[in-house]
Amino acid sequence: MKVLDLDAVRAFVLVADLRSFTRAADALDTTQSAVSLKLKRLERHLGKQLLERTPRVVKLSPEGGAFLAAARDLLSAHERALGSLAVERRKLALGLSEHVADANLPHLLARLNTHDPGLVLELHMGMSAGLLARFDERQLDAVIVRYERDEPPRDDAETLFTEPIVWLGAPDWSPRPDSPLPLALLTAPCSVRAAALRALDTAGVPWAETFIGGGVTAIGAAVAAGLAVSPLARRVAPRGLVDVGTRLGLPALPDSRVTLHSRVRDERSIETLRLIANGLQNGLQGG
Repeated sequence: MKVLDLDAVRAFVLVADLRSFTRAADALDTTQSAVSLKLKRLERHLGKQLLERTPRVVKLSPEGGAFLAAARDLLSAHERALGSLAVERRKLALGLSEHVADANLPHLLARLNTHDPGLVLELHMGMSAGLLARFDERQLDAVIVRYERDEPPRDDAETLFTEPIVWLGAPDWSPRPDSPLPLALLTAPCSVRAAALRALDTAGVPWAETFIGGGVTAIGAAVAAGLAVSPLARRVAPRGLVDVGTRLGLPALPDSRVTLHSRVRDERSIETLRLIANGLQNGLQGG
């Protein structure tokens, strides 16, 4: 009977999920060559090619697609077996900025549960400033927040990725002639809001708040309904919205940085944070 290497199976699942040897290596805290070697040994052991490799794209072969569900089941069974012996479950209190979470969050949470079913994830959504304050008060173990380009990051910030902020609107939407630009914005304090209003004021574009929302979901709904435009990252915006900045002659907005602040020290939780960070970045590149 063939016995599978669980580390190699875990590496295969991560490469399949993240569509990248590099991001899988980051999540496993190892090198890309080590991940590649594990997968080659797994393929040789199974006698099947699981991945189709090209310089730009990593995708599953038909055999890899057939094996993926069974690989997930194997890893879940392994984690359940280990969890049955655990005295207490681990908890990770994570803060995630409204301007960072995207539409793939349910898929990311499902992936985390498969990877680590013994983890109790306490997820708090909010504005970056508020989440950082709660982190400093030790109410949260880690936070993933957004900094604008002219904001100096804190010493404990780890930059995960940079992405542009653009003016998004409904495809056929146009403002009323001779009226201030209607805006849908998150409540203050919000660094994206502040940067957008500063850019409009500098460019001499009159504006008016038409909709104020407590979350990006509400903002996206208002924009999709044709109430206003909003400064958002494409990755977090609802599908169907388009960049209207050039068409409406609006000022360019600065790129912003997504950063991680963490006091987590145990290896299992550190690996979980890496998976979350890579999943968010994967959404950026997939968008």
